[in-house]
Amino acid sequence: MSHGPLPAGDLFALTAALVDVPSESYAEELITDLIEADLRRAGHLSVERVGDNLVARTQLGLGRRILLAGHTDTVPANDNAGARVDGDVLWGLGAADMKGGVAVMLTLARTVTEPAVDVTYVFYAREEVNAADNGLLEVAAARPDLLQADVALLGEPTAGAVEAGCQGTMRLKVTLAGERAHTARGWMGRNAIHRLADVLAVVSSYEPRRPVVDGCEYREGLQAVYVSGGVAGNVVPDSATLTLNHRFAPDRTPEQAEQHVRSLLDPVLEATDTVELTDMAPGAVPGLDDPLVAALVRRSGAPASAKLGWTDAAFFAARGVPASNFGPGDPRLAHTAGERVHRDELDSVHAALERLLIDGA
Repeated sequence: MSHGPLPAGDLFALTAALVDVPSESYAEELITDLIEADLRRAGHLSVERVGDNLVARTQLGLGRRILLAGHTDTVPANDNAGARVDGDVLWGLGAADMKGGVAVMLTLARTVTEPAVDVTYVFYAREEVNAADNGLLEVAAARPDLLQADVALLGEPTAGAVEAGCQGTMRLKVTLAGERAHTARGWMGRNAIHRLADVLAVVSSYEPRRPVVDGCEYREGLQAVYVSGGVAGNVVPDSATLTLNHRFAPDRTPEQAEQHVRSLLDPVLEATDTVELTDMAPGAVPGLDDPLVAALVRRSGAPASAKLGWTDAAFFAARGVPASNFGPGDPRLAHTAGERVHRDELDSVHAALERLLIDGA
């Protein structure tokens, strides 16, 4: 399918056009080309491209700068490639996560020519894959100045309500030791897989913390996500591995969260067992006391709540920039075959952000 210029004037049609552009992770060049061509026609913006990441900025010398960020990639299709319109509902891969948010950003970049605050629009690649490949890191390495801001808002799907900050996430690999033996004489060995029962009992009985941070209640979690072990059908296994995923509230550092999990496991582990931290991303505090974020909460018409998942709000929070999430689409539909976004959500998110940019706090 050939792709001409992106449509103007109709936010719903623009979202559909973006959904029709395939942009699975690591294949975002085309969609970035189209957005770049569109924004280079906007005389009020300076436009910079770093790889398949695009940054457009006003440079009016105003007192504060707000950054709006949205990723252009999607997960692989699940029989939902391409846009399908049913009345005021747009179905298709990326409709909610997050081409609806990207369409809102692109429309604002085109039309808000005299904002009350300077604005940076960041369209970035590879959010849905390994954190080390995230396009924000590519921009930060090449041109960190492009990401400087006082407040950052991620266009992740939030059903049009502010979801503040985000939780941190980590994975830990727990390896339990045993002793091999023939299964005909199993008593001569020690079954490492059987030892998993004690660890799983700790995980399944975990009582999550529910701390309140800046008025937002977070709910932590600890889940077993992978298990492996076994040598052969007639061998008592001498090793078994369990991978745990821990979601932790932003009132804890990653080090504190890791120590918390280790302390839970210690009673059922032995000296020959190991716990290895394999992946970690910190959380982000809500930052609701910033005037721009507070103004957005008022304009959204809904109270702010905690972001229970992880988003790139953490990227900005780690750099001292208060960050929250605000976008069209139901987050529960992200990555599902039934992904969709409603026209009303697109319009309401656009209206709230437009007033924020034009009026400021």
